[in-house]
Amino acid sequence: MVQGPPGHLAERPATTPAVAGRDHARARGYRPGERPATDRIRADRPARGYAPLVPTDTSTHPTRPPGAVVRPARTSDVRAIRALVAPLAERRVLLNKEAVAYYESVTDFVVAEVDGRVVGCGALHVLWEDLGEVRTLAVADEALGTGVGYAVLERLVERARLLGLSRLFCLTFETAFFERNGFAPIEGQAVDPEVYAELLRSYDEGVAEFLDLERVKPNTLGNTRMLRVL
Repeated sequence: MVQGPPGHLAERPATTPAVAGRDHARARGYRPGERPATDRIRADRPARGYAPLVPTDTSTHPTRPPGAVVRPARTSDVRAIRALVAPLAERRVLLNKEAVAYYESVTDFVVAEVDGRVVGCGALHVLWEDLGEVRTLAVADEALGTGVGYAVLERLVERARLLGLSRLFCLTFETAFFERNGFAPIEGQAVDPEVYAELLRSYDEGVAEFLDLERVKPNTLGNTRMLRVL
């Protein structure tokens, strides 16, 4: 996994994890305008010599806390992912999904594991040729403030670069966390009219949220649409 920038990762307690990707554990704060060192990694080579992080990748990344790894999810992780999401769904922070939805999208996910136990998860879903979405970023309560959320997000960023994506979208309550990690709020449409028309053909709810369609607004109240350029 990508090691965080120098200093402590996450110096304040995390607020309620968020959404649309949709959730997080927090990471070290950055000064205004500062970007994580990993933002400057060239997209044509894996960071620090690690194996490629495409969806079929089986490599693992050492990360913080000590002994943790971030790796591609397996079908056997689905129950643990759902357990991470369940309390957030009860608080209406994350959407509650049926088990089959997680199995269908398991190749989108990575998980953070400590001593054989899954303590964090996140997914990268491709929306268009240059565009992906961070989804279902969730961290166990006991792992909040340890850098797990940052580690999962940076693994998803690496995966996005290797897939050829240049922009990442998220819909979230946790604007501070995502701003510290290179995301910025967006207003209006972030795609040209031709792409917008193509995206309207999708049945995916995340695409509808990205387009800010009226039919999904009841599900997105209080959330902020954010984008990161890779």
